[in-house]
Amino acid sequence: MSIFSVWIKPAVAAFAFTALTACSSHPPLATVAAVDLERYSGDWYEVARLPNRFQTDCAGDVMALYSAAGEDIAVLNRCRQANGEVMSAEGIAKVVANSGNSRLRVSFFWPFYGDYYVLALDPDYQWALVGAPDRDYLWMLSRTPELPEDIFTALVQKAQSLGFNTEALQKTAQVQPLP
Repeated sequence: MSIFSVWIKPAVAAFAFTALTACSSHPPLATVAAVDLERYSGDWYEVARLPNRFQTDCAGDVMALYSAAGEDIAVLNRCRQANGEVMSAEGIAKVVANSGNSRLRVSFFWPFYGDYYVLALDPDYQWALVGAPDRDYLWMLSRTPELPEDIFTALVQKAQSLGFNTEALQKTAQVQPLP
């Protein structure tokens, strides 16, 4: 099965659906005031996420790598499938003007873009809560494979206060580092 059919094709459908439903009944989603993209760059472990179609084949060990690409940000998402194979998808993120770098538009398949809002961020850039304004997408990220329980709980409460369905939140198994 190709990376296109496993990860990218469902992502395109999800992003297209997000674009069509941008006019939702949710109030505007508050983001952090500013993100230093240089400090945000690097490896992030996915600690938890809301289920989504483009990650259905990710059994665990989900990671994202963000790096500078001129004015944009290169994105490399990777995960381990149930059969042990590593799956990856490369994309590009563009900063939304006047957002303090806290709102990005991410594409894994041009011309389709999805919203990536930084909702909470550790002052030392050790964890982040990221979501989309329609509240259908949410990721809890960390520089380490696990978060202390008190931080995890605080981020779940933050997500819930922003209108996300935290009952559906799934913890991500981080068992074996990706190559």
